[in-house]
Amino acid sequence: MEFKIRAAAKEDCEEIFRMIMELAVFENMPDQVKISHRELENHGFGPNPLFECLVAEVPQEEKSKEGFTVVGYALYFYTYSTWRARALHLEDLYVMPEFRGNGIGKGLLSKVAEVAKTQQCARLQLSVLDWNTPSRDFYSAKGAQDLTVSEGWHLIRFDGENLDNLAKEAPKDGR
Repeated sequence: MEFKIRAAAKEDCEEIFRMIMELAVFENMPDQVKISHRELENHGFGPNPLFECLVAEVPQEEKSKEGFTVVGYALYFYTYSTWRARALHLEDLYVMPEFRGNGIGKGLLSKVAEVAKTQQCARLQLSVLDWNTPSRDFYSAKGAQDLTVSEGWHLIRFDGENLDNLAKEAPKDGR
């Protein structure tokens, strides 16, 4: 199957948002998505972008049953490791189900790796749900390490009321 991978443009945000929702449904968490395509536009294509994104596009004659030609995306941002310096975090890698098995996911992942190397990142990191065996196997086959298994790292998160409560405990006036 013919496809191309390109940098996402502001005009792609509705398509990216559509696929974010498809991914959230796949992950059984559609109610967790609290953004809109407008926020993607503002956060990714404003004066200080918070993320970068690649999209996979097929020719019109290969479009999806619903008529989509943008069939996958990889959304990433830069982080920093106090041990290794600059790093790249892959937030999402998604290919529409009917287009899987055609090398699109591998192409997106490889392009993100290329960006990481070009930007002198020491590593590329991502998170995968424990039950998502196909994705875990895909990344493992490409040489990824599962740090929960090999080093015992756990992903920790504060959000909602817990984030609010923690922020309220911040010292005031330097105390």
